[in-house]
Amino acid sequence: MRKILLLVLMAPAVLQAQPRVRARALGVAPGIFQPGANNAITDVAGVRVGQTTIVAGDSVHTGVTAILPHGGNLFQDRVPAAVHVGNAYGKLLGSTQVRELGELETPILLTCTLCVWRAADAMVAELLAAPGMERVGSINPVVGETNDGALNAIRSRPVTADAVRAALATAAEGPVAEGSVGAGAGTVAFEWKGGIGTSSRRLPRTLGGWTVGVLVQSNFGGVLQVLGAPVGRELGRYAFKGDVEHERGDGSVMIVVATDAPLSSRNLERLAARAIMGLGRTGSSASNGSGDYVIAFSTSPAARRSRALMRVSADSTRRVLAVEDLPNDDMSGLFQGVVEATEEAIYNSLFMASSVTARGRTVEAIPLDRVREILRKYNVGAR
Repeated sequence: MRKILLLVLMAPAVLQAQPRVRARALGVAPGIFQPGANNAITDVAGVRVGQTTIVAGDSVHTGVTAILPHGGNLFQDRVPAAVHVGNAYGKLLGSTQVRELGELETPILLTCTLCVWRAADAMVAELLAAPGMERVGSINPVVGETNDGALNAIRSRPVTADAVRAALATAAEGPVAEGSVGAGAGTVAFEWKGGIGTSSRRLPRTLGGWTVGVLVQSNFGGVLQVLGAPVGRELGRYAFKGDVEHERGDGSVMIVVATDAPLSSRNLERLAARAIMGLGRTGSSASNGSGDYVIAFSTSPAARRSRALMRVSADSTRRVLAVEDLPNDDMSGLFQGVVEATEEAIYNSLFMASSVTARGRTVEAIPLDRVREILRKYNVGAR
């Protein structure tokens, strides 16, 4: 696929037991709003996604996923942004400045836990080398992670500068690869193979016609439910079953939210908080050992316009920041949309993932034939 660069250093150990399909192919369509054309975060105009998957023999399964709010120089044309923390057992590099200033000045990278700093260093080097950046002396890279150590030799920190550059360079609009790809190559969710998933919702014209898109890196646990059907319990894999010391639902999830609605960082934080509700619908309880983070941004030209004007102002003592923001009363449709898109993105990350064998362990893809049976049993979703 054109959005994903696969770096295979040795023969990969990826097992494909049955065709993988997205949630809607199983009749799983959470909520009431319709998705955009690609049912992906890239349905928000201008947003781009690029991915590099790194597979080395039977020990390395990891990668990089890059999310770009637009195709220009993000440092020079920043977008409003906000961070919401569901549970802070993790690393979201650059989050304090985003929360303080309410803006994003670099692409968002997702990768493995011990690769965060290498990924950040590589992205900073790439951005500083861009035209117009010759005098830049400070930059705030935003890099999130989940721990893929079950299937990845994480201590080798296999993410390279070339892998980061490739993810940034191949970022494009359109369909997004899902499952065991990019930063999701080695992740595990609900004791099944997790990965990258995405979804979107387009609000009706009467609610503003805005689009909200979500991309997730799933690597967490809990008691999986699909549209309320107890899939995890029926499949016999869920947190706190048997040896609770072994499985408590720990892990992490990174959630990236994009919208074209003109929102300030204040309302973006409110939007990000609702994504956690979509996470909860899938069966997560945000366990003690789970790093659950949401970063949200707006691509609206109205939200960015004042920053462009400030850069060309001749009198720096008279600059005024005028922020365009939807009224609070107009936020509820976006809240509904982000809950629905987050829930579906997580299902897509599971349903599209392939089984992976690495480090002497096989993590199986969730069996979609059994999921269909369970959904039929509970009269949910299945066609």
